[in-house]
Amino acid sequence: MTLKMQNPFYVDENKRWFKKWWPDGVTLNATFEEKTINEVLDEQVEKYAKDNFIWFLDTWITYKRFQEYVKSIASALTNLGIKKGDVVALLLPNCPQYIVSYYAITRIGAIANGINPTYQPVEVHHQIDITKPKMLIILDALYESSIKPIIKEIKIDKVIYTNLTDLIEITGVKKAIGKFVKKIPTGKVDFPGALKYKELLKTKPEDQNVIIDVKEHPATYIMTGGTTGLPKAAVLSHFNVVSNAKQCKLWLGGEKPGIGNIGILPLFHSFAHTVVMNTTLTIGGWIMLFPTPPSQVELCEQIERLPCKEGLIYAGTEILFKNLAELKNLNRRFPGVMGKLTLCISSAGPLHKKVRDAFVNNTGGRIVEGYGLSEASPAVSAGNLFGESPVGCIGMPFPGTEWGIWSANDFNKGPICKGDPNDKNFGIEFSGEICITGPQIMLEYLNELEETANTIIEYEDKLWLLTGDIGFMNEDGTIVIRDRKKQLIKCKGYSVFPKEIEELLLKHPDITDAAVAGLPDEEYGEIIKAWVSINEDCDCSPQNIKEWAKNNMAHYKVPHKVAIIGELPKNLIGKVQRRVLQERDPIWKEKHTKKE
Repeated sequence: MTLKMQNPFYVDENKRWFKKWWPDGVTLNATFEEKTINEVLDEQVEKYAKDNFIWFLDTWITYKRFQEYVKSIASALTNLGIKKGDVVALLLPNCPQYIVSYYAITRIGAIANGINPTYQPVEVHHQIDITKPKMLIILDALYESSIKPIIKEIKIDKVIYTNLTDLIEITGVKKAIGKFVKKIPTGKVDFPGALKYKELLKTKPEDQNVIIDVKEHPATYIMTGGTTGLPKAAVLSHFNVVSNAKQCKLWLGGEKPGIGNIGILPLFHSFAHTVVMNTTLTIGGWIMLFPTPPSQVELCEQIERLPCKEGLIYAGTEILFKNLAELKNLNRRFPGVMGKLTLCISSAGPLHKKVRDAFVNNTGGRIVEGYGLSEASPAVSAGNLFGESPVGCIGMPFPGTEWGIWSANDFNKGPICKGDPNDKNFGIEFSGEICITGPQIMLEYLNELEETANTIIEYEDKLWLLTGDIGFMNEDGTIVIRDRKKQLIKCKGYSVFPKEIEELLLKHPDITDAAVAGLPDEEYGEIIKAWVSINEDCDCSPQNIKEWAKNNMAHYKVPHKVAIIGELPKNLIGKVQRRVLQERDPIWKEKHTKKE
């Protein structure tokens, strides 16, 4: 029997990415067990029952206690009529109830779907229309603003509401925490028959004899970013989420009982769903969970105060690491932080060398750039966390994952480059669409047959995900992302990548942040506009910036228009929202108003 027959996710070990940067001790290939996410939970409880799993508002929840909560809520949901295949929506900030509910929902074969707690009612309505949940679990303080305005338009059978303090052990808590608890917002939930989460926790746990086909049955619907239009729901099976958590575990160096994982990223987002929530469970660690992002000072205080001797995992976006890199006198003010941030992965955008180096120097930590997307559960690749790592690229694909570059216009033409020893098409002139295959590739987009067919394509007996990202492969097998396929600007026949112009603009001494997008134009097809933030003490003007660009960029890359604004719009994980800026622009509005 061949290795490929034994392991359908076997990757040829002659691939170029295995040769130069691959971390010592990380297996080149891996097998992926067919089990549910709750089977993983039960296995870990057997090993770590008395160990801590979640820290939240100065309360600790052990693995065993967490499992008890999960079993009680799972039984309560069953008693309320939730069945295998039903969808339960979670409109919650980061809190233990989110994680308990996720595992309780999936334990009975139902499907968890997190909703961004900062969404406006129309956005909540859109997501509910897509995923059609039978039940909503919501923070009480969010009901009035997020659900009540649309309650007559949505079909929700049952509502369960909770408060951030529902799993907090008030007795004996420090006075400081007691004062904080008094400031926690509450809200009235007047949905007919609404139930209290805290009461459901008293439900007697009963065995859930649900048969789940782990490769076919969804564990969760994760909403795509919606950067090129309205979001879609990526359907992730139990096999997808369990496999991706194992891939993350392997990349982080294997099981690490007692290691902490900083939970600032929102749990509804795919990055935190896997790298914070499921990966922490899989490695036997604990989550330092925050309901809202803490200040850098507060984060450092907690790192010093909490048991972080095994080190910390920190998954975030560049801005989070930039803030720590710029925290003055960190070594003197918080000596207990130094050297603790050992396993940091920056994603959802490039990690610039300047930020990486400053972070390492200021914290004594270790950070690499990673890459993922909701359709891949989401983790795909990262740099080497245990040795020398490449800069300016998205690292190496995780064990069991393979990648390549295909024509951006026609996948059927075959690969431009797959990282094989005899490949020659390396470098920027061989740019194309980044495609990946592995056990973490989603089942489909929910109720989007055409979109799915255009996104997941078979090649040589494997299913490949077309990521929509344009990039090229280096000779060492690493990949550099140039931009999103659908955000490519076509200006006077030139293909212009917004990300490249943003990177160039950031070399200007007074520009601190930049976003670039195309605007419709009858003569050029599209023109380039840049929105920039600048240093407070400079006197830059849009014209100055355009002149600088003319002296530092090819003529077809120079922005036609420049706008200086305060802070660029970003989503909850810190990613700049180009589309928001684009759609606010008068030129865009005028063009699209005419079309309508």
